[in-house]
Amino acid sequence: MESTLYTGGALYAPAEPQATALLVRDGRIAWLGPDADAPAADVTVDLGGALVTPAFVDAHVHATDTGLVLTGLDLSAAASAGELLDAVALYATTQPADAIVMGHGWDESKWPEQVPPTAADLDRVAGGRRVYLTQASVHSALVSSALLAAAPRAAGEPGFSDTGWLREEAHHAAREIALGSLSPAQRAAAQRTALTRAAQVGIGAVHECGGPGTSNEDDFTGLLALAGPAHGLPEVYGWWGELMAAAKAKELGAVGAGGDLYADGALGSRTAYLREPFLGGGGCGFSYVTAEQARDHIVDCARHRTQGGFHAIGDAALAEVLEGFSGAVKVLGVDVVRQARHRIEHAELVDKAMIAAFVEMGITASMQPAFDRLWGGPRQMYAQRLGVARSMDSNPMGALHGVGVTLAFGSDSPVTPLDPWGSVRAAVSHFNPAHRMAVRSAFAAHTKGAWRSIHRDGEGVLAKDAPATFAVWQTPAGHSGGLPHLVSQVLEERGPDDPTPLPRCLRTVVRGVTIFEE
Repeated sequence: MESTLYTGGALYAPAEPQATALLVRDGRIAWLGPDADAPAADVTVDLGGALVTPAFVDAHVHATDTGLVLTGLDLSAAASAGELLDAVALYATTQPADAIVMGHGWDESKWPEQVPPTAADLDRVAGGRRVYLTQASVHSALVSSALLAAAPRAAGEPGFSDTGWLREEAHHAAREIALGSLSPAQRAAAQRTALTRAAQVGIGAVHECGGPGTSNEDDFTGLLALAGPAHGLPEVYGWWGELMAAAKAKELGAVGAGGDLYADGALGSRTAYLREPFLGGGGCGFSYVTAEQARDHIVDCARHRTQGGFHAIGDAALAEVLEGFSGAVKVLGVDVVRQARHRIEHAELVDKAMIAAFVEMGITASMQPAFDRLWGGPRQMYAQRLGVARSMDSNPMGALHGVGVTLAFGSDSPVTPLDPWGSVRAAVSHFNPAHRMAVRSAFAAHTKGAWRSIHRDGEGVLAKDAPATFAVWQTPAGHSGGLPHLVSQVLEERGPDDPTPLPRCLRTVVRGVTIFEE
């Protein structure tokens, strides 16, 4: 393989603070240092003063859903039920009469009247087509009567409503029909679209979270086969979320039996499992995994020498899962559990005792800082669902980081967009100052932390002999110390709506291969 010298840049390489150039050979960084000392190379690329950092890793994505949103019906801007219906009506006119209308992103918590349309409303505007519209959390959906008829199993499952707003297992039944309507070619096209967008924003690898109720085996294995620099795309590391299925996860090519292995649902759909009830109804949500099941799953993972983990958002769900981990420690010993680096996805409502358990058992917290930006604080959806006090204590990234818990940041796309610098800024600008992180720490969680969570400790850095996986950035707000300025110098402007322009990706390189160039 030919060598490539990148010169004239500003490198985020703490071990080589004077470095302005790096040499790539055989997919690795063969040298880095000042321009004046640069060795000869087959190809030279002038960086023009741009910033070079390790490429991001998005530690929690759903590629097919993301691609469908990017190319289809995005409902995140709908400010009312009427606007949602107008968007569906317009989109439906572009689809064949026998097509399924799939959309995502509506969030009734931001509407003046927080009442979504009914199945009958969707029938009317979509011309009788099957309609499947996921709420922002992807843990519930609005469906038309035609889709209800195509998914008769949903009517007998928990979470069913003849209004067409489905939750829990009823939603999973309808989702199976909706995603099953995609041809292999449509699915691959959606996945390629998602990974292409990831490359365009400086993401060199993603962690796909698949499993029953989320995707299917063909979707999962197809994505793994599609990805990687040999195909001009980011790498994909898969998590298969099925209870007691460590052997299957390994057979499917997953790095672990976890990810979206649901211990509960989501706050937006009132299905997260809470110790105290939701405000305005919904009780305490729903629990899908007992402590005993969690224990047995982690023991099963140890038996098959793979990682495990769970999706757990509510404090009651987290307590149940952590009790399961403690049970696994009694069977396996704490060292075995710690060495596995198991993960918990989301971990939104965590108290001090739970944080201590994360530390004791070496559990990684796979978190999404944009959740706080979009729904946290004193006035947004979390406050509506939980009350202000619980909302302000949610997503305590700074508290977890401060005691040494490994963090792996991601987007949960399409729940929130593929926007890594936006996620870093969200962690830096948490609504609760006690939970904020430094830019350097938040960036590490979105790079080294995500690599470490899958036992790839030598990745996510610019250093000699490290993999040549990096991104090149234009930084309109400037940079210092190797990282861009992400927050305003005006104190009153700081926070989730900070106007500081974020970096723009100019190039993404994975193991020496350029997968995106502006």
